[in-house]
Amino acid sequence: MAGVITAAQPSWIGPFTGLSRGRPWSLPLEDRVLLVVAYWRTNLTLRQLAPLFGISKSAADRIINRLAPLLALRPHRRFRKDTVLIVDGTLVPTRDHAVAEQSKNYRYSTNHQVVIDADTRLVVAVGRPLPGNRNDCKAWGLSGAKAAVGNAVVIADGGYRGTGLVIPHRREPGQAELPAWKEEHNRSHRRVRARVEHTFARMKSWKILRDCRLKGEGVHHAMLGIARLHNLVLAG
Repeated sequence: MAGVITAAQPSWIGPFTGLSRGRPWSLPLEDRVLLVVAYWRTNLTLRQLAPLFGISKSAADRIINRLAPLLALRPHRRFRKDTVLIVDGTLVPTRDHAVAEQSKNYRYSTNHQVVIDADTRLVVAVGRPLPGNRNDCKAWGLSGAKAAVGNAVVIADGGYRGTGLVIPHRREPGQAELPAWKEEHNRSHRRVRARVEHTFARMKSWKILRDCRLKGEGVHHAMLGIARLHNLVLAG
């Protein structure tokens, strides 16, 4: 259509923005998004992935570094008064030893605190990655996940003892067994908390979270981006 303003025509950019278009991307935006998502899904090396999109390895690297942070999940800022959240930590094997430590799986890993809505099962927050040898009760606060959820009710497993979260009942010293009502509470707690494990299973179908080669903020951006895509699938 004649006279339509579009960034596809460089002549429109200067008069309205005062900026030059700069170096054009080798792929349109849709293909750049697809490249990033394909990288997370397949965990192919950039030397393997770049030829599939008809670009160089360095161009693929630039696209991932630039676009991945823009696809990241943004944490919820407010929750309904009746909202119940679930938190748990998951380990992501990570080759960048600057952000990882050997953990219980005997590999260099990062600990990621993931918080989901117990009702919708949507991911509402993902903490910053910590070394994999950091236990969950410390990672809860240090990762920023605790600050992200404010005063919302959060349930967790027994590894979060002393955090103020809702965790299973435990036997006291010298106590042979729990009262029946506490056992029933624990069964209910396990059924609800299993939802976060199901979330991890779906997120770990993205192969980048099984052996992450990204450096620095890469593993964090991948985790946030995959969490956002997980939410989009659930939300339809």
